[in-house]
Amino acid sequence: MQAALDYAARNQSRFLDELFEYLRIPSVSSAPEHRPDMQRCAEWLRDALLKAGADRAEIHPTAGHPIVYGEKRISDTAPTVLVYGHYDVMPVDPLDEWHTSPFEPEIRDGKIWCRGADDDKGQGFMHLKAFESMHATGTLPCNVKFMFEGEEEIGSSSLTAWCATHKEQLRADVILVSDTSLLGPDTPSITCGLRGLTYLEVEASGPSRDLHSGLYGGTVVNPANALCKLLGTLTDDTTGRITVPGLYDDLREFSPAERADINSAPFDDRRFASSIGLDTTHGESGYTTLERRGIRPSLDICGLWSGYTGPGAKTIIPATAHAKVSMRLAAGQDPERAASLLTAHIEQLVPRYGIRVKCTPLHGGYPYAASTDSAAYLAAAKAMEDTFGKRPVPFYSGGSIPIISTFQRVLGIQSILMGFGLDTDAIHSPNENFPLENFRRGIATFPLFYHYFAESLSK
Repeated sequence: MQAALDYAARNQSRFLDELFEYLRIPSVSSAPEHRPDMQRCAEWLRDALLKAGADRAEIHPTAGHPIVYGEKRISDTAPTVLVYGHYDVMPVDPLDEWHTSPFEPEIRDGKIWCRGADDDKGQGFMHLKAFESMHATGTLPCNVKFMFEGEEEIGSSSLTAWCATHKEQLRADVILVSDTSLLGPDTPSITCGLRGLTYLEVEASGPSRDLHSGLYGGTVVNPANALCKLLGTLTDDTTGRITVPGLYDDLREFSPAERADINSAPFDDRRFASSIGLDTTHGESGYTTLERRGIRPSLDICGLWSGYTGPGAKTIIPATAHAKVSMRLAAGQDPERAASLLTAHIEQLVPRYGIRVKCTPLHGGYPYAASTDSAAYLAAAKAMEDTFGKRPVPFYSGGSIPIISTFQRVLGIQSILMGFGLDTDAIHSPNENFPLENFRRGIATFPLFYHYFAESLSK
């Protein structure tokens, strides 16, 4: 692999010039006025795949934005790696908070500053240049397929159906993804798990209209009071566990060894709490903060409203009250089942509080957990250890990337999430950036992954 690494080092300046071309295209998927830019970006990516050495690269139209597919086949017996990324980016608002033009990249303080520099153009581009480095030096040990979508930032609505239709074309041994972060600049990590999500809106209703709180107060149920009391019972004050019956039945329990690996990451509870203005952390008893946010479910009220909220006073008993309730789900849990269990539990509690309740599911996604003893994980760990000089930590993220679990369910392929971003990269915010060193590290790490992965499967 040294030839590929030397090639990348020699072509570093050109790689950055090409990345800057890519970043200058304002591929904001959520904005109708940028639809021509989305097409232009897909065409640029197709051409870049061909220049890098792909046998073929093509644009697949969808009901939304196009999907770019490319492949390089070296042997019928070689393993196949499917690279996933997305070329769409978030809007840049508020524009006045950017220090530089959001679509005019520049290098400053050792970082690339631009919308998409990290999420996900910069990280996806690392794969393209690592592939070129291997192809140009005749050191590519695997067949490679590329799949870049243009709707990740708006829910990937077209990709699930496209994957099902192209399942045979996408056949691979592993999916390689860089759309996540490291635990720190000098703390390599591989994201092994993502939490799923169940999100409901709850509407509680009582009297047929808002009532005068003096004439009716103390004689009727107040839906706002009742809904707050009901929601307060959904978690146990002592244990921090969710009280919904059956919710934990399918939850995967991690072994002591796995938990020890998770907690081997450098983490300071006090510093974590202080960074968000708190004195201490809180959650399910018997688990660390890293475990609570990565491998355990949680329930939160994300929105709560009722009655009069304007200036001054209006003395009423509101006719309705509303809440938005989110449950993050851990490995083994099903979002549809979780939504049904939560709805049934709330409905079972309703008579106790004298209100009528309507629960409406709004959003959901499956959790994802990858094995840490698979050939792909071990190859990724060894590659990162070579690059960073230390063994990477398995990391279980509290966030969700629903398309990753979709890949497993639709394509039957596990993903390895080798991200090189940092929490300080300001993705989705003004002044997005990506450390230049991490961009180079990614290009240097992927050829090592390919080498170790192919080597492990040939034994």
